[in-house]
Amino acid sequence: MTVDSGDTAWLLVSCALVLFMTPGLALFYGGMVRRKNVLATLMHSFAALPLVTIQWVLIGYTLSFGTSHGGLIGGLDFIGLRGVAFEAKGSVPHLVFCAFQMMFAVITPALIAGAFAERMKFSAYVAFVLLWSTLVYDPVAHWVWAEKGWLAQRGALDFAGGTVVHLAAGASALVCALVLGKRTGYPHERHQPHNLTMTLTGAGILWFGWFGFNAGSALGANNVAALALVDTHVAAAAGAASWIAVEWIHRGKPTALGIASGLVAGLVGITPAAGFVAPWAAIVIGALAGVVCYGAVVSKERLGYDDSLDAFGVHGVGGILGALLTGVFASKAFNKAGADGALYGNVAQLGTQALGVAAVGLYSVVVTYVLLKILDKVIGLRVPVPDEREGLDSTEHGETGYAL
Repeated sequence: MTVDSGDTAWLLVSCALVLFMTPGLALFYGGMVRRKNVLATLMHSFAALPLVTIQWVLIGYTLSFGTSHGGLIGGLDFIGLRGVAFEAKGSVPHLVFCAFQMMFAVITPALIAGAFAERMKFSAYVAFVLLWSTLVYDPVAHWVWAEKGWLAQRGALDFAGGTVVHLAAGASALVCALVLGKRTGYPHERHQPHNLTMTLTGAGILWFGWFGFNAGSALGANNVAALALVDTHVAAAAGAASWIAVEWIHRGKPTALGIASGLVAGLVGITPAAGFVAPWAAIVIGALAGVVCYGAVVSKERLGYDDSLDAFGVHGVGGILGALLTGVFASKAFNKAGADGALYGNVAQLGTQALGVAAVGLYSVVVTYVLLKILDKVIGLRVPVPDEREGLDSTEHGETGYAL
């Protein structure tokens, strides 16, 4: 194909939108921690930008999208972006496709940081991001999104990252929460968000950027991009509405944190399905994601683990739900490149989606566990208890978020 200027322009804009999501995530997470840890939490997202960008250019892109080796990992064709220039990749320049995919790679490990906020060493985090991106994200991206990846060959559908981004990050986040253990004093001491205004601002930026995340994944300015944009918006709205409804019933009051969490849950749920389902189905998916993710977040206290900012409860659970519901509601009437789901007579698609969920989830859990155990031996994962009580802003970074 030849390069299309309209498709290229849309993908360039989408690339910028997805980049903007990482600072949005920083604000979303940063408002939910205590004041003494706000900069350390912001650093998790901002540090992922330079770290993963360099990793992606050197080896990440080629491991994800290079010539397939058994459907498991890409070869070294594009190491250092060798051979990635301006020739067409579909209807856009190869370099633009590479840059767009880079932004997905950047935000994914930053999502995991919500599980260990307020207690992980920054040195361990730097090593974790680089190793996790190489050993988990890149292989999983190849399985699902590379033309000859083994899950892609089996027909698994993931339009914009339900399994590659949210499930992989969410499953790994749960492992991180369990391996690092609870924050000092949790749950007996109150760990209240210090600035929900910041969190809602971040949520709004995420909603805005998600149009690039999902509609940009059509890789062109076309009908599928239009469908993905509408599905993204209505699912976010449904997720926000259903979360605050069930919260209102359960706790007696609808909260600002609830509406922010619900819209993100709806966005996570629709991500794998955005280019494959009808808008009415997007409402169903978003609403279910709001209710199910609320239940997962509430349940963590009974289950006894400390996922500080609900990375698993929203991204892991929402990613699983969205991937499975894609296998129910997908319709070739909306995207001929997809498949019909169980609702349209193809029950096997639901099985294929379940296989993808199981494979990505299990792989992410095992590799993350091994990686954390090694890093704990070599670097140490947690800050000392006195440092944790003082706050990571001062002990890890020598700064304070607010000069009052």
